[in-house]
Amino acid sequence: MIARSHVAVIGGGIGGLSTALALAMQGASVVVFEQAPEIAEVGAGLQITPNGARVLTWLGLEEALQAKGLQAKAVVPTNGLTGRAVTRFDLSRQTPPYRFVARSALIEMLARACRARGVDIVLNHRAEDLPEADLVIGADGIRSATRGLLNDTAKARFTGQVAWRAVIPTKAAPEARIWMLPRRHVVTYPLPGDGLNIVAVQERADWADEGWHHPDDPAHLREAFADACGPLQDLLMQVDAPLLWGLFQHPVAPVWVTDRVALVGDAAHPTLPFLAQGANLALEDAAVLARQIALHGLQDGLPRYQALRQPRVQRAIATASANAVNYHLRGPRRMLAHAGLRALGRVAPDAFIGRLDWLYGFDATA
Repeated sequence: MIARSHVAVIGGGIGGLSTALALAMQGASVVVFEQAPEIAEVGAGLQITPNGARVLTWLGLEEALQAKGLQAKAVVPTNGLTGRAVTRFDLSRQTPPYRFVARSALIEMLARACRARGVDIVLNHRAEDLPEADLVIGADGIRSATRGLLNDTAKARFTGQVAWRAVIPTKAAPEARIWMLPRRHVVTYPLPGDGLNIVAVQERADWADEGWHHPDDPAHLREAFADACGPLQDLLMQVDAPLLWGLFQHPVAPVWVTDRVALVGDAAHPTLPFLAQGANLALEDAAVLARQIALHGLQDGLPRYQALRQPRVQRAIATASANAVNYHLRGPRRMLAHAGLRALGRVAPDAFIGRLDWLYGFDATA
């Protein structure tokens, strides 16, 4: 049982706040330690897929998500050289709805719900050692110090890709568009308030530092996509302050739990941004961890949590890596792949989304 237990959560991001809220709902006394001076935006937009939305509903945030999010209608793979849509896959029948939301809005709704449940959020606090608590949650992200206490240090591998992130003020259809070019791609989708989230990825040998907060000259972004179609170049011309980061593949941590410590989110399983699952998998972690502890207690619940989560996140990470390859095809393989997508869209329009039933149809709260 977790009721009346003292829980310390290291990290006030999506994984930390959702886990704090889930454990507080089970009756735990929870403190969140966040090293930043405020709970604020990190990044720009998020895609909350149905598996993540089920957790937010379970946490009592369905109305807040509906108010702050924008329902997605479709995903549109597009030839980034010509601007022509390859096909269109319907998202409008997803239940619960697939939504686009600002990361800052999700962080804000989670923090508000935590405080309403009595969670104490301590800012400007860098945890040098594990706090004294019945349970410590390591939600301290991709550079997790907590992971290092449970596992040997594993060197991250540069993927040979860098990414730019930006938001521009423009209206757009409620669709996620994947602009595919040889060795590059751009994902665009709208955010509430007439903003368009842009993530542009390029293969290259030289790497940028990891992390989202490295400003770059927008001319570098535009140069990387100089041969793109007019509509995509028009969007990139509106970017004035992109953030650049290198994409590194981190191994999934072999050990997620001890008798009083558990890792969640990127601290356990850093995820590349090619499946829109980083936030959603962290939300799933929160629900599964809280439920397993509530059902089986700390001693049995913690290892059950890792056993349930590890195979699923490994499958998601492998799928994301495959997407990166498929978006960047060149030559005859590119033409064949686009022809296959067009045929799939005509003959079996639900098959593309159906391939992801294992992902979107999962209910971490069940």
